[in-house]
Amino acid sequence: MSIVASQVILHPYVSQALKYGGTNLGRDKLYRTVQYFSRFLAWYLQSRGQNSEATRWTALKNHLALARKLMRLGKPVEHLQAALRVAQTAGDIGEQLATIGRQIGYFGYLVYDTVVWANAVKIINLKPSTSQKVTRVSNQFWLSGILFSIVHGLLKAGRLATDAKKLRFPGNQGEKDLANETQRESKQLTLQKMRADVRYQFIVDLMDIWIPASSLGLVNVNDGVVGLAGLTSSIMGMRAQWFAVNGSK
Repeated sequence: MSIVASQVILHPYVSQALKYGGTNLGRDKLYRTVQYFSRFLAWYLQSRGQNSEATRWTALKNHLALARKLMRLGKPVEHLQAALRVAQTAGDIGEQLATIGRQIGYFGYLVYDTVVWANAVKIINLKPSTSQKVTRVSNQFWLSGILFSIVHGLLKAGRLATDAKKLRFPGNQGEKDLANETQRESKQLTLQKMRADVRYQFIVDLMDIWIPASSLGLVNVNDGVVGLAGLTSSIMGMRAQWFAVNGSK
């Protein structure tokens, strides 16, 4: 029995899960997944008249949303630093501007989100009208950050497609600086991975954009749609963070 217990507890997958959960971002992605699953399930149950069950999942969703706001305290500075670093480096000007816009958008979103959290736990007391304005501005910053991220993805995808075309036709495109075929194939593999990463993030952004857009009343969708969109992007975010912590496939 002890051997079986040891095999379970010391299993490499358990160790990887603990390593993943040991990161703040890993826990945030996990909480986010449960949060949007709860949002979808609460809508599903409520639409079928099971209001008492829906209330439980709504409470869980609200609790996780508040907990995640606490976990993100201080994170706005990270986005501000990222924006400054990009501004100080050389690169494609369009991609740079889009990245800076994205980081500033997320910075503003998280700053206002901190105010929302402080009001929720009664550190400060805002009037209901002021609280609504703060929440709206927070969602506006979030939406702008996602839009800039989408623009950045489109610009980068276009540049990488051009680079890939040059590698396929080195003679016509002037790519004669590659020492041999091995170098060219290595660069092609790198470009393929970069293009896959861009597509992956693009899908995440397309899912996430429904959340602030819905909160701002720009789209008319129910909590079921928003919950599924958030759940999808959360699972994708969990997957990316898992491989970042434990290594790629």
